[in-house]
Amino acid sequence: MPVKNIIPGQQVSPKKLQRSRELRGEMTSAEKILWQELRGHRLGGYHFRRQQIIAGFIMDFFCQAKDMVIEVDGEIHQSQKEYDAERDKILAEMGLCILRFSNQDIFQNLPQVLKKIAELCSKS
Repeated sequence: MPVKNIIPGQQVSPKKLQRSRELRGEMTSAEKILWQELRGHRLGGYHFRRQQIIAGFIMDFFCQAKDMVIEVDGEIHQSQKEYDAERDKILAEMGLCILRFSNQDIFQNLPQVLKKIAELCSKS
């Protein structure tokens, strides 16, 4: 039986939901660093979820109030650029804002990453 999720009308399979839960426990170092800054409404008071399922895809982070997806791209993304582009297109057609940061962005420029996220969140 499909499980209802926070995206209106979206049905999520139990298998996909289980994978999302597993990924929360397997976050990369860069994802963990960013999560520490986003969790608990720490960034501008906005609520972010991690490993959120949207349209069958598992997003690294999602802010429902701002329809914002944040993806942290590691080395694997170098070999799946076409997949990522197609996924971003589908999400954009849903009206979602997609931000992508590399692991290096998180490790070396975290204040700038947070500033960019905060700026986009503050826009109405």
